[in-house]
Amino acid sequence: MTLPNGERADLGTKIEEYVLNPGHWEGRHKARVFESMLGITRSNQQVLREAILAAAENSEEVEALGDNGHGMVYVLRFPLTTANRTAMILTAWIIRHDEDFPRLITCYIV
Repeated sequence: MTLPNGERADLGTKIEEYVLNPGHWEGRHKARVFESMLGITRSNQQVLREAILAAAENSEEVEALGDNGHGMVYVLRFPLTTANRTAMILTAWIIRHDEDFPRLITCYIV
């Protein structure tokens, strides 16, 4: 299964304000892991953004988790390689009831 309308995936500000933000009370842990495992920080966040958008558009390994009351939730895992290091990235998405495109909920290294 593919992510519905994955070519229109919206990352919002989730990457820079949460996932790669070392000052965020919850995201700081994700930020530390992304930096230590893949060398990705806010300063080179475009690497992660582009990889997530490409996976959202092209991956056929999407798992539908069902409706959480706000919309349909999906999980997409994909490998990301940077500087000879590879890690599996998990992304979670929602397509809200009143929308027809996926929004990033979270992402982290598994």
